[in-house]
Amino acid sequence: MKTLGELNAKIYIGTSGYSYRDWIGSFYPPGIQQEDMLSYYAREFPFTEINFSYYRLPSPKVFESMLHKVPESFLFTVKAFQSLTHERGDTVKQDAIKFREALKPLRQQNRLGALLLQFPYSFPYNDSNRSYLAFLRELLGDLPLVVEFRHNSWLKEATWNFLKSLSIGYVCVDGPRLAGLVANIVKVTAPVAYVRFHGRNANKWWKHEKPYERYDYLYSEKELAEWVPRISLLSRHSSRIFVAFNNHFGAQAVYNARMLKKLLAL
Repeated sequence: MKTLGELNAKIYIGTSGYSYRDWIGSFYPPGIQQEDMLSYYAREFPFTEINFSYYRLPSPKVFESMLHKVPESFLFTVKAFQSLTHERGDTVKQDAIKFREALKPLRQQNRLGALLLQFPYSFPYNDSNRSYLAFLRELLGDLPLVVEFRHNSWLKEATWNFLKSLSIGYVCVDGPRLAGLVANIVKVTAPVAYVRFHGRNANKWWKHEKPYERYDYLYSEKELAEWVPRISLLSRHSSRIFVAFNNHFGAQAVYNARMLKKLLAL
């Protein structure tokens, strides 16, 4: 049997976001300025998942600036703007055009790992939502897309065939074991494979005062070890694998990213 290091896929392990004030002291050194965080982060990790792009449309200049702060091998994955995945209003076409324009600096330097389409739990499997996903693929052209579903009605063979037909990667999710949510299904539907670790904080997933509470969770080594054979499987059928830890509260994402790298002997 081949080891992970001998498989074809390149594995990138990082965190979902990097600019967190509560990481100062536990990951970032005291006194660090926010504009210096990315450069510091890139000393250890080969990619980051950009999340601010969900809340506001980014400009090309933002990504141009970020590229100057990281090594030439560093990659970015970017979360799609909320109007594309959560609102679906009259501005979708216009926003998709603006978003593609914003990503040009990353694409021109081959530094865009994937564009993440994260849909809410209120986006179940049905003909209308399948058509909308195909519509987004058309709008976004040849961008490397990956999709995360929250509703478990998508977990069926028809979904895998549909995503393959659109060349959209399926985002494998580790999250709380709650009825209705997607389980730890591992599938490859495009050259880019993707894994997101949200934590298993079942008590706070639906009921929380602040959004970060949902992701307040530290994985044990035993829990992460469950993913070693799964990532090995992904490696056999993809060219790149991005693993993003979203349990960001208190820099727990950093600790767990390091732990998984050790388990995978990367």
